[in-house]
Amino acid sequence: MQDDLTDAAWRKSTYSNGQGGCIEVDDAHPGRVRDSKDPHGPALVFPPDTWRSFVTAVQAGEFGDV
Repeated sequence: MQDDLTDAAWRKSTYSNGQGGCIEVDDAHPGRVRDSKDPHGPALVFPPDTWRSFVTAVQAGEFGDV
């Protein structure tokens, strides 16, 4: 089953860098993520709680310097 992403309001993540590592997120629907270099390509969709846990871990530095 695919999510309908037509209502997504994508914005570039503040964790994107200027070296090609750019992702976009949909703040209205936590867990929607896509590659900003391929906006018409596939998106990853995670359960909201899983996405929040991931973001919290990144903010806490659990994955090193990102």
